[in-house]
Amino acid sequence: MKPDIHPDYHTVVFRDTSTGFQFLSGSTRTSDETVEWEDGNTYPLIRVEISSDSHPFYTGRQQFTQADGRVDRFNRKYGISNE
Repeated sequence: MKPDIHPDYHTVVFRDTSTGFQFLSGSTRTSDETVEWEDGNTYPLIRVEISSDSHPFYTGRQQFTQADGRVDRFNRKYGISNE
């Protein structure tokens, strides 16, 4: 790898602003805000609007507006029966 062309990769804490859920991960993002993690170390804090704790797909609150899928439409269009 070439020296001095890659961004600084370090450990940061991400906090979901809607639920308060926090997780520790690696990132190139930086922040002036810091937080003390469970291990006693202080890490930069990155605030995010959506995480796995609040995203509708992961929480099971996602609503499917399309009642039939592409396969069903294809089968209806070409007269293929599921029986």
